[in-house]
Amino acid sequence: MTLSRRALGSGVGAAVLTLLARRTAGDVDPAWRPHDLDVRPVEVDGDMSRLFVLGVPRHLEPYERVPLLVLLHGLGETGDQRMGAWAWMERYGLGTAYDRLRAASSMRGLVLVCPYMPDLPVADPRAFDAYARWIVETVVPRARREAPALDAPRSTYLCGCSLGGHFSLEVFLRRPEAFGAWGGVQTAVGAPAGARYAQRLAETVARVGPRALLVESSTGDAFRAGNEALADGLTRAAVASTFIELPGPHDQTWLRGSGTARMLQWFDDLPRPERRPDPPPRRAADDRDG
Repeated sequence: MTLSRRALGSGVGAAVLTLLARRTAGDVDPAWRPHDLDVRPVEVDGDMSRLFVLGVPRHLEPYERVPLLVLLHGLGETGDQRMGAWAWMERYGLGTAYDRLRAASSMRGLVLVCPYMPDLPVADPRAFDAYARWIVETVVPRARREAPALDAPRSTYLCGCSLGGHFSLEVFLRRPEAFGAWGGVQTAVGAPAGARYAQRLAETVARVGPRALLVESSTGDAFRAGNEALADGLTRAAVASTFIELPGPHDQTWLRGSGTARMLQWFDDLPRPERRPDPPPRRAADDRDG
């Protein structure tokens, strides 16, 4: 999981970039399949991406609807649509973290949406415009049709890891009306960029209203300074946010061990509408009785 090649311009060394971008078949966790989620690929129309992986909770009551969380992956999986769409499940521990939280009785439930994310050219804002439009107008509506998800924007969340954290910021800032929360896990930004994104988020929140914001990093994160600058900038701008720093490096082992689970728990803990069953249908006899 990784950063962008563009991060070199933010003071990240080429050696670190090469290390974090390396991928092997051994990165896939052979025990990744969750018990509490039905996981399947979904193909959709799109110019840059046509695939996302959908995780649907198996434990919900028939009447239950839960928030929907869109998750963007890192640089190392941008070169292959299948690898990218499955990265959160197979490599980042998403399904197993979900199971662990359910076993601990601390997970109410989320619909999880993991789209493939190409390595977009940051110098061309039109690419981010198009990708944000694809997420909001194609991926999210299709996921809502396929899964028991709440359809209100306040119950639709966006998060990304490493490069996905960086790119999810760009998506969120373009379409803030579509999301009630944003989170970044080890977001691939340097300190100057973190401060700039904090200012842009503050301006966006002032315009569209409060949003739940999460900045998650780790003690050995290559982008720790950038994440701290983002969190500090939000604090200075008086924008409510949560900053989490866990022990560990910037890698998939850290994600599978603690990073993904802590992120999931934060999103699951956000306020949501009360769960209420739909009223039972009226019987014909009821109608006759008046």
